[in-house]
Amino acid sequence: MTPFLKTAIDAALSAQDVIQRYYRQDVAVEIKPDQTPVTVADLESEKAIKSIITAAFPDHGIYGEETGQERMDSDCLWLIDPIDGTKSFVRRYPFFSTQIALRRDGELVAGVSNAPEFEEMAYAETGGGAFLAGEAIRVSDIRTLEAATLSIGNVKTLAGGPGWQGLARIVQRVNRTRGYGDFYHYHLLASGRIDLVVESDVNILDIAALAVIVREAGGIFTDLQGGPLTLETTSVLAAATPELHAEALTLLNP
Repeated sequence: MTPFLKTAIDAALSAQDVIQRYYRQDVAVEIKPDQTPVTVADLESEKAIKSIITAAFPDHGIYGEETGQERMDSDCLWLIDPIDGTKSFVRRYPFFSTQIALRRDGELVAGVSNAPEFEEMAYAETGGGAFLAGEAIRVSDIRTLEAATLSIGNVKTLAGGPGWQGLARIVQRVNRTRGYGDFYHYHLLASGRIDLVVESDVNILDIAALAVIVREAGGIFTDLQGGPLTLETTSVLAAATPELHAEALTLLNP
């Protein structure tokens, strides 16, 4: 484990202490300009994460969901979403997580996804494999839609455009369809328990760490057009195998 990944894990655990202190409490909720909620738990957990990262790497950049951007031109940029799933957190159901990723020279190289209420921490770094709860994980070997389990998340933008018909073509062919959403369907994908994820209405802070984890588990992780992830990415097509990804990509973009 490199110092980068160790720092990310330490930061995620520090955030967990803050989050669990506030979970199921009557915390005040404010609405940000983008109409998403924020609480004191989001703010304090991001501060805890930043404190650990900046102590270890004071010259690295930070792109935080709540506290914004610092040193964005740095070769090393940390992408932080302290509570991905604040709406879930506020409504007291456990589909929320902490997402921390490192982008170095434009490439995502390390990621931690920690879901304290599930007691699931997934992590990975380039060339080091992927792990869930300390155990090495691997995607399934499913290669056809007919054998695959699909999970769908945040389909709002797909529903209003041509992607909706593409998704319908996939749904008609897969073996099973579920809607686990958020961090959870990526944990399932990386550990071989489902095989395909289609998601829209995301931002890079939601998915950067998860992309590293899925890829290091042997999977494919792109946007819905098959393109690489950038700081502007808003959608995901992730699959266990290249064959499954290619089949789904063709149906989404005929």
